Amino acid sequence: MTHDKWAYPKEMWNERFSQAEPVYGEEPNAYVKAQAVRLKPGMKVLVPGDGYGRNGIWLAKQGLQVHTVDLSPVGVERARKAAQAAGVALKAEVADLAKWSWPVAEYDVVVSIFFHMPSDARAEIHPAMLRALKPGGLVILQSFTPEQLRYTSGGPKQADMLCTAELLRQDFAGAEILELEEKVVKLTEGHMHSGPAAVVQAVFRRNRP
Repeated sequence: MTHDKWAYPKEMWNERFSQAEPVYGEEPNAYVKAQAVRLKPGMKVLVPGDGYGRNGIWLAKQGLQVHTVDLSPVGVERARKAAQAAGVALKAEVADLAKWSWPVAEYDVVVSIFFHMPSDARAEIHPAMLRALKPGGLVILQSFTPEQLRYTSGGPKQADMLCTAELLRQDFAGAEILELEEKVVKLTEGHMHSGPAAVVQAVFRRNRP
């Protein structure tokens, strides 16, 4: 797998997360909130690519043990400070997830929200998400599809960075599909995720032995 063609370098994310206004808002992603019924206090949750922690902090407020990992030191430091201000525990780590040593059978849930990567990286990282789960654990995921190129509500402009239901079916082969749907939703997540958006959203469960 190559790591030198990531569309968004660390410097860009640092600049974005340095802005005073949270560019993706302060509220958690709506799809994550909709999955609250699947979550139980005490669960261990991994949130890759969580930026300044808006989803991780909300999950921690629900009583979950949360570990967020992001490429941007600026985003991670902001997440740590926001968690402290919110009075919740949050393990926030700086790492390039394409080079990270993904754990195996450690988490109850992986929450991946608009974590976009080139196809060669995605083909390795998505299965790594599944392996990071304990048997019966869940991947909760929302991503932009190629149809998003028609909209102005955010996301990568490179088709290779976008995802479809069929690609997810392949990446998470062997997992039980609890939800898998492409649809148009209305995003209200700060000024960089605002308006109609073409997404794929899914819940996969790692099979028990």
